[in-house]
Amino acid sequence: MSDLFKKAISLGVGLTIVSKEKVEKVVEELVKRGELAPSESKALVDRLIERGEDERGMFKSVVQEQVQRVLKEMKIPVQNDIDELEERIAVLERRLAELDGISHLEGTSAETRTD
Repeated sequence: MSDLFKKAISLGVGLTIVSKEKVEKVVEELVKRGELAPSESKALVDRLIERGEDERGMFKSVVQEQVQRVLKEMKIPVQNDIDELEERIAVLERRLAELDGISHLEGTSAETRTD
């Protein structure tokens, strides 16, 4: 039974790159060789698939964190940085438009104001 457990763990770890069909095929082989009861095969496939999905999620998170770290180290702006800058530009454009409107009302140009 410990050999089967080791195989299941190894198979579960490998699920980050293995399809459900391949998992089912391996489990089917275990059943054919008598290493796994047919009644246990569906539950094992489900557990292994779930574990694989969990590991894929963890792998994706680790990769995303590493990419973010590298981007930060290289001082490459990410979308959040760009969004913040666009908002600051929009605020400055609104302020400039307001000042331009005020200077036209006062009869002076924005370039000649000294305040």
